[in-house]
Amino acid sequence: MSYIPHTDVERQQMLAAIGVTTVEDLFEAVPSAHRFPALDMPAAMSEMDILAEMLALSEANDHAQDFAIFRGAGAYHHFIPAAINHLLLRGEFLTAYTPYQPEVSQGTLQATFEYQSMMCALTGMDACNASHYDGGTSLAEAVTVALEATRHKRTKILLSHGIHPHYRDVVRTYHQGRDLDVTGDEGAASLADLEAMIDDNTAMVALGYPNFFGQIEAFSKLAATAHEKGALVTVVANPTALGLLKPPGAMGADMVVGEAQPLGVPLGFGGPYVGFFGVKMDYVRRIAGRIVGETVDKNGKRAYVMTLRPREQDIRREKATSNICTNQGLMALAATIYLCLMGKNGMRKVAELCYHKAHYAADMIDLLEGYEVLDLEKPFFHEFVVKCPTSVAALNKHLIERGIVGGYDLGQDYPHLQDHMLVCVTEMNRKEEIDALVQAMGEVNAL
Repeated sequence: MSYIPHTDVERQQMLAAIGVTTVEDLFEAVPSAHRFPALDMPAAMSEMDILAEMLALSEANDHAQDFAIFRGAGAYHHFIPAAINHLLLRGEFLTAYTPYQPEVSQGTLQATFEYQSMMCALTGMDACNASHYDGGTSLAEAVTVALEATRHKRTKILLSHGIHPHYRDVVRTYHQGRDLDVTGDEGAASLADLEAMIDDNTAMVALGYPNFFGQIEAFSKLAATAHEKGALVTVVANPTALGLLKPPGAMGADMVVGEAQPLGVPLGFGGPYVGFFGVKMDYVRRIAGRIVGETVDKNGKRAYVMTLRPREQDIRREKATSNICTNQGLMALAATIYLCLMGKNGMRKVAELCYHKAHYAADMIDLLEGYEVLDLEKPFFHEFVVKCPTSVAALNKHLIERGIVGGYDLGQDYPHLQDHMLVCVTEMNRKEEIDALVQAMGEVNAL
């Protein structure tokens, strides 16, 4: 009660106003045997002791600052400028929720508009919505758009095995119960194999750029074939890589989706994250989420409004394309601030650092006895696959003892890649850390 500034007199006045005498009178509806049970509560603590206790509990968790991290697989350890967190903590942003008359919140709408504009520039798309829960959700929503665009006359969805396995699981979960043939990701089908699977029943083809294994694959030919057959092309993109690579929209993508966590959002034990969703103008009215546009008010001043699609599209079940009714606004704001701080040159610099550091690491690991970096001659971004001389679990146990978080065990999701590790290198990994990783991996053969 020490934080509730009511005096005893004021409490008595409030009780009298509602016709009772004591606080206990408020609980008469609760059976007496259960009304005020004895609680085995610890003794009260001072603020100083509570702080020490909470700090000790927090230190029980390992966090990114404790280790050299070489694991990505969808959650990436990037540098986050200090300004992002300070701006997110502003009350206007931290507690904001888009009201039912959104034009009242011009600041919130402007932040959303800036986010959408920058994501469009990054992906090469005509429009981008106000964000989804995560990358997997974005891909699942792309399937919905493709089905709507083909008037539900097509039932085949092709997913590349080079898309994050969790994203593919989300697609199947989202659309379970529908008469859909979600296929293409069995085994290790190449983009050429995937292209050969496109037929007149295909609603959408989806692929990674770079793919889950870090490989950069040109998909213009596949996109042309898909469009000839009347299918849409969705690209699951790494936004950091887009600071260096050609935007998917310039290569024939109809939709570009993915996880924006690399853009200023911390690892956070797996969330909250934020899915981005870019689309060509032809399909913009079929997407889930909100779109903000810029206009002028009656006085000629700049103003921001909901545009292109009615809010009722989400409210009315019979007209809705999705069950999405909110968005990851705060995380999208983090991405917005990150993109503003980095700018075009900064984004390219981060991507270049990731690219070159990953190639240095791959070259060094490939020299180790018993190890092989797969497809080293092919272009890749900041992740690559390593064939290991022992199980990945055993190798990672050895690495963690040396303060290193090793790569992702691909055998969990790809049976043909047992004892293969997906290694990730970002701008956060110093040369000394990479050299320590290589040395520790080399020690495994001597165990």
